[in-house]
Amino acid sequence: MTESETRFTLDILADMEGMRVDRALADLLPEYSRAAIQDWLKQGNILLKDKQMKPSDRLRGGETLQISIPPQKPAEWEAQKIPLELAYSDDHLIVINKPAGLVVHPGAGNPDQTLMNALLYFDPTLRYLPRAGIVHRLDKDTSGLMVIARTERARQYLIEQIKDRQVSRRYLAVINGLPVAGETIDQPIGRHHHDRLRMAVTDRGKPAVTHIRIKQKFRSHSLVEALLETGRTHQIRVHLAWRGFPLVGDPLYGGRVKLPPSAEEQVVNCLQGFGRQALHAYHLSLVHPESQQNLTWQLEMPEDMDNLVRILNADQALKSGNR
Repeated sequence: MTESETRFTLDILADMEGMRVDRALADLLPEYSRAAIQDWLKQGNILLKDKQMKPSDRLRGGETLQISIPPQKPAEWEAQKIPLELAYSDDHLIVINKPAGLVVHPGAGNPDQTLMNALLYFDPTLRYLPRAGIVHRLDKDTSGLMVIARTERARQYLIEQIKDRQVSRRYLAVINGLPVAGETIDQPIGRHHHDRLRMAVTDRGKPAVTHIRIKQKFRSHSLVEALLETGRTHQIRVHLAWRGFPLVGDPLYGGRVKLPPSAEEQVVNCLQGFGRQALHAYHLSLVHPESQQNLTWQLEMPEDMDNLVRILNADQALKSGNR
């Protein structure tokens, strides 16, 4: 891989008036660490009309910054031989089916054995890209499709597509409760006031939009499709819990296990023993960064969710037939 400086312009949002430039850049460039952004500012890599910006400079809103990113130093994370299920791979990007239980990035409590470690083993050149080419994430216990860039050009292109809402991401979820109809949930999401591990619907949060469509109803649960318009942390889980329909098995937002009336032992055991949030990223579509082709990938539900739906379906049929 040829190392070179990356240059681009970045438009500051109008509502960022009065915000420190380092904080604004952290919000606009989440794929980079705050430490890296601070280094760029100190090294003179962030300019406004050819004038060097300082971390504490205040923005007026609406400016256009000139950004020069020095070559990425090789990542120090260890390459580890962890199996990856590839849905697609070429010289520019990789699409994987992430299993539930696999953490995306190393961090506190998860120093290794993550998707990033697996990617560095699969393609050692990814250590020259920020976050090894990862441009979006799935929660540890959410399964399904993720796209990873293999070049800086592809990475920037995918980030812009995600920012412009041109990447379609659809999920299947099994939820507690029976919504009357599909809906669009348009509620801002931010950090929970008291519990830093949780997110919440809050006026101080960032805009978040989730479209929900009902696919199947059971006696006390539903299978729904969720289409992300934005990509906030825990977005689907938070929005559905806020509406009163938390995901089955969700340890943070699920609350008490909901059981159908007079449920058979198999149904009770399945619901009580479901060990993760029942959420699967089954559909991904985007424009290829080089060929400009529209590409789409789609997966079946994983075995645990498929088994859950099958048991709830059988319960629905059994109890309906007993009436």
